[in-house]
Amino acid sequence: MKPDGPLKVLVADDQAMVRAALVALLTSQPDITVVAEAANGADAIALAHELAPEIVLMDVRMPVMDGLEATRRIVTGASASAPRVVVLTTYDLDEYVYDALRAGACGFLLKHAPPEELLLGVRAAAEGGALVSPAVTKRLIGAFTTRPSASARPPAALARLTAREREVFDLVVAGRTNTEIARALRIAETTVKTHLGHALDKLDLRDRVHAVVYAYENRLVSPRDHVDP
Repeated sequence: MKPDGPLKVLVADDQAMVRAALVALLTSQPDITVVAEAANGADAIALAHELAPEIVLMDVRMPVMDGLEATRRIVTGASASAPRVVVLTTYDLDEYVYDALRAGACGFLLKHAPPEELLLGVRAAAEGGALVSPAVTKRLIGAFTTRPSASARPPAALARLTAREREVFDLVVAGRTNTEIARALRIAETTVKTHLGHALDKLDLRDRVHAVVYAYENRLVSPRDHVDP
């Protein structure tokens, strides 16, 4: 849920110049404030616990502890009010994308992405959404289709969904927005959010991105089913 006041962001990156550029971009927005900076994953964890930011912008490659492990420790076993992590990296390698999302990140953005894309990712995360950079989405989908099916969450779990929840879930993993789903099913957007929330809870998924991960791991969709943003 989006906070009432300015969005509190923690920036974690081992390069001082990169941190400075990110901080300058974020603080130029009236609805965002940077509460702290971290140069490694261990410091990011400590500051996240101390300052309780809504969002952590997390680099992947850092000394002491990398961003993937830091993300995992911030997210695992955390409460609903825990920070949401958006991984930000120079590298668009498939294993980084996959591992970041599996670690609990709600978004994956490239450092060389346009500033408006980064800001969109931060705000989407704050509102409970998720964003994977368009530059890596197709490669991510291709990686999922070549991986073996997950055994931890068998497709049988889908039987717990109502017919309407399954409809909403299928449209979400196909890349549809809440507005598009509401229009297609002729229901209110608030109703879409309610059904999606129930589906995610029943499948033990964090958000829309993890719904897509689940769908591709379990062969519920194929690349041609995905709708680009």
